[in-house]
Amino acid sequence: MDINKILNANRVKLNMSATNKDEAINELTDLLYADGAITNKQDFIHDVWLREAEGSTGFENHIAIPHGKSSAVKQTTLAIGRTRQDIPWETLDGSQVRCIILFAVRLEDQNTTHIRLLSQVASALADDEVIAQLLDESDPHKIIRLFSQYAETAPVTPT
Repeated sequence: MDINKILNANRVKLNMSATNKDEAINELTDLLYADGAITNKQDFIHDVWLREAEGSTGFENHIAIPHGKSSAVKQTTLAIGRTRQDIPWETLDGSQVRCIILFAVRLEDQNTTHIRLLSQVASALADDEVIAQLLDESDPHKIIRLFSQYAETAPVTPT
């Protein structure tokens, strides 16, 4: 999957003001709405919280990967944000979160594109170098290239 086709610099914010999970999800949702990826912020946020109720999307190494499968999503995409300070979030390793990768998934993509995209991002996040760059890089275009380059070298699995 070509990340460049679904992610652009308008959907990356590396100096978020959020101080908690709710503010972080709202701030990234604002990016998606402003860029035309979703049609209704409230509906999308509601669907993200429905998924959070099933179990926290906190990953490890200060990363969270919340996602909303929603009829409000026009284009399956990502929004990536980094907060100025660590924020509370239930994570696999007990760390607080500083980088949030919000998945916005069209309902018709929930069993196809979403799974491939989630797998690709999770594979990239298994690389300590990727984590270090996500937590430090100041250029949104380099963040996008980071995932794009990883995808180009990641093994392709048959569908």
